[in-house]
Amino acid sequence: MREIAKTFSNLKTKNEGALIAYVAAGDPTPLATPDIVEALFKGGADIVELGIPFSDPIADGPTIQAASIRALKAGITPRKVLRIAEEIKQTNKQPLMTMTYFNSIYKIGVKEFFEIASASGIAGVIVPDLPIEEAKEYKKLADTYEIDTIFFAAPESSPERIRKILAFTSGFLYLVSIFGVTGARTKIQDLTIQLIKNAQSVTRGKVPLAVGFGISEPDHVKTLLDSGADAAIVGSAIVKIIEKNQNNGTKLLRELEEYCRKLKTSTIKK
Repeated sequence: MREIAKTFSNLKTKNEGALIAYVAAGDPTPLATPDIVEALFKGGADIVELGIPFSDPIADGPTIQAASIRALKAGITPRKVLRIAEEIKQTNKQPLMTMTYFNSIYKIGVKEFFEIASASGIAGVIVPDLPIEEAKEYKKLADTYEIDTIFFAAPESSPERIRKILAFTSGFLYLVSIFGVTGARTKIQDLTIQLIKNAQSVTRGKVPLAVGFGISEPDHVKTLLDSGADAAIVGSAIVKIIEKNQNNGTKLLRELEEYCRKLKTSTIKK
């Protein structure tokens, strides 16, 4: 059983949902990222997603775009992100994923990217701009290195489309909860709850369902899991904490740990 599947299986036995935390690797500096990830894990994150900053991130809202710019200015590169992942995995065995755009993988070379990612301990990769129609070779190489390929299902995805996506998805299916880009919202929309129910009718028993975009509060997490999701993905709210405290490392790590702890409490099912 792969690392991400094992995590979901273990959480299910404890009657818990998964908390997946996103950070833009290299923000505010590459040296800070391992400590940031450690704080997220200590706070209760089950999986951490390391964003590989990219200059033209089509799926990211202004908060994560700003974090990417800070990271790029600090000298982060895709290869450095993978080296950071390797450093993190030396002391922490929980799953690490990366989220990147295909151009970054293409520049390295798909095969070489997965070779390095595997050696670095990466368990899964998300590529928002790679359509499944062009992902056959990518998926084949990822499977060779036992790395999960996590694909998006958009709000407008029909059950038929989701079934096609499932043929390329392992680890979990990433359900985009809203139309638009990433960014914290104040409440979970009724549309999101219906999207979860529609997607779950297809994914149940095949792959876990994780919901992201706009998730920022403990009650958001609880609502998603009560509606049938297996995991909540939180990104922009975490990045905002990093931005706010980028010049105070001690406060930054404390606030990240406390924030994750509050979110994680809401994943425990009654």
